[in-house]
Amino acid sequence: MSEPRAAAQNRKARHEYFIDERVEAGIVLAGTEVKALREGRGNIVESYAGEKGGELFLFNAYIPGYGPAARFNHEPRRPRKLLLHRREVLRLTGAVARKGVTLVPLSIYFNERGRAKVELAIATGKKQHDKRETIKARDWNRQKQRLLRGRGRE
Repeated sequence: MSEPRAAAQNRKARHEYFIDERVEAGIVLAGTEVKALREGRGNIVESYAGEKGGELFLFNAYIPGYGPAARFNHEPRRPRKLLLHRREVLRLTGAVARKGVTLVPLSIYFNERGRAKVELAIATGKKQHDKRETIKARDWNRQKQRLLRGRGRE
């Protein structure tokens, strides 16, 4: 079984947040949104998930109009309902109620059955010094790999 290809990714999230936990959720999409996502044209960098009326929604996700649909297109930045079990919704909204915790979408992809899924993360915001620490650790690990590779040749 192959890894599902992401239709939209939020690479910035790993830089801006500490990822505590990941959750997979279904998403309610219009037909033109599905076609635009299959072309890989979605953008979820500034989006977030939140509670509205006892349900979870994906806000500020940008899925551009599908060209051939012309006037039957969808609204690009409309809130999109997320499909989760009631217990999961309650658990996630409880986590968001804590200070500094947010629901961030990491990617939108199509699973093996062709259904659109959203990978959400329960995340805590990083401070500036945390971001610097992460960059420093990543650079040091890269440097270590270079040194180890260089020794193998001698």
